[in-house]
Amino acid sequence: MSHKIELTVSGRLRKSPYYNSTLRYGASSFTVYNHMLMPTAYDSPEVDYWNLVNNVTLWDVGAERQVEISGNDAYKFVEYITCRDLSSIQIGQGKYALISDENGSIVNDPIILRLEEQRFWLSIADSDVLLWTRGLASGLGWDVKIHEPDASPLAIQGPNNLPLMNDLFGDWVSDLKYFFFRQTELNGIPLIVQRSGWSKQGGFELYLLDRTRGDDLWDMVMGAGKKYDIKPATPNNIERIESGLFSWGNDMDLTNNPLELPLTKFCNIDKSADYLSRKALKRIESSGIKNKVVGLIIDGKPFSGGCESTWNAFTDDTLCGKVTSAAYSPRIKSNIAFATLKSSLGDLGTVIQVETPWGYRSATVTNIPFL
Repeated sequence: MSHKIELTVSGRLRKSPYYNSTLRYGASSFTVYNHMLMPTAYDSPEVDYWNLVNNVTLWDVGAERQVEISGNDAYKFVEYITCRDLSSIQIGQGKYALISDENGSIVNDPIILRLEEQRFWLSIADSDVLLWTRGLASGLGWDVKIHEPDASPLAIQGPNNLPLMNDLFGDWVSDLKYFFFRQTELNGIPLIVQRSGWSKQGGFELYLLDRTRGDDLWDMVMGAGKKYDIKPATPNNIERIESGLFSWGNDMDLTNNPLELPLTKFCNIDKSADYLSRKALKRIESSGIKNKVVGLIIDGKPFSGGCESTWNAFTDDTLCGKVTSAAYSPRIKSNIAFATLKSSLGDLGTVIQVETPWGYRSATVTNIPFL
């Protein structure tokens, strides 16, 4: 028998600068992300989904914390922690990157922003990158300083993002390329504006640089967005699976390496800069991957929820992997999922069985992204 679970809030769980605003606008559930409270729903996942894909939405993603790395060896250090080649990254540009350790395991998958020649931010997913990088830097003895700056992202996502951003900031935001950013202000509120966000519907992230102004910034965006019927929302599980956006802690973690995911363009094993996981990834490349992260179309009636925990996958009654994220897609009109399977089962068209909360279902390996 299911029952309601309540989250006890204490000083150990930090609140974003937008927390009070999210309550005012009806946030109905929260999760813990980077030791912070982050909203996960305002209405139902389906209503929030359609607001995102049809219109424009505002997200409190202040839990997407920043790790600042500066000092004479900052660039060398940032290259060292990722298998992505960062030699072309410009000041004012961000790049998606996989951070991996000495075993090739994925520690996080941040956006790396270059603010100055020797000053970077890692805009991180849900793992303790601040502690990991500080420990690594201490062992290396390089000239780097690592801390968490006062920076809290607020995301504007959805197809009507650009007219709203033009109203707020002017026409210059139209010229920002994807992942590029610029420091500015809005009515005296200091910000970094980046063309980015955890959806494929288009949008921007506003990095608030003064956490005392969170409610002010929220209200300014919501006020300007009334003409576009803006709605408060959150990262949406349905849309992110459709779009092929993986979640650290769900679809990948320290048990995965970058070669298992369909993200090979972000893994430059032979890049010229020295990096921590080179030997491990070369060894894995040579011996071959044991597992593969794939997309699945799962048969049967629409799911009424997603994965609260992983679902077992089978072939010939033998355990062969796990489903890590799942949802019913209203646009595809199918149940869709991410799964980690034995690499021999990762070819398109392979059929397996998945043990869902609604019984066993047949599933077929398919392309990522789904749309």
